[in-house]
Amino acid sequence: MEAELSTHLGYKKHERKPEGGINSRNSYSQKTIQGEFGNAEISIPRDRSGEFEPQLVRKGQNRLLGLDDKIISLYARGMSIRDIQAQLEEMYGVEVSPTLISNVTDAVMDEVKQWQNLPLNAVYPIVYLDCLVVKARDSGRVINKSLYFALGVNIEGHKELLGMWISPNEGAKFWLSVLTKIQNRGVKDIFIACVDSLTGFPNAIETVFPKT
Repeated sequence: MEAELSTHLGYKKHERKPEGGINSRNSYSQKTIQGEFGNAEISIPRDRSGEFEPQLVRKGQNRLLGLDDKIISLYARGMSIRDIQAQLEEMYGVEVSPTLISNVTDAVMDEVKQWQNLPLNAVYPIVYLDCLVVKARDSGRVINKSLYFALGVNIEGHKELLGMWISPNEGAKFWLSVLTKIQNRGVKDIFIACVDSLTGFPNAIETVFPKT
């Protein structure tokens, strides 16, 4: 919020006010806000004109929202729980327990598992099956992994992401397990499967969906 006020005034704290500038800093106001970590006392910088509208904690706001989103965002970037804890403390002065961070990320994984098991349509005219190589954190190391994804076009012509799966590398054997999972979620037939030239890929498709 200090940085926000500096942007609003056009000069940083302890710097000389620009020539012709009228507005200036005017101490702080105290505020108690609630968050997932509990209550926190914060000092909000003020300006003399009363025009400053902080964005991080807006006027009238008494709850700091989005902590879960920040944790998930940092976790998605490959940061460890300890790194996330240190980052939140450095950025916001908030001490968040490793247990809370674990609970937040575990809750996300539960939602991912529910999404991965959602029932699918019986028929998809077109399904794109492809694999991307992505960097992922594993046991403290960042390594390459294969991200499998199935993108279906339904009867109405709308695209649906049917699923995403991680594996150390791409292979027809893993694709067979992916196709089996799709079948188990209710898919009876795929008219056209768009794939690359991976050896054994067509055979894997025909094993599960022989008419594709």
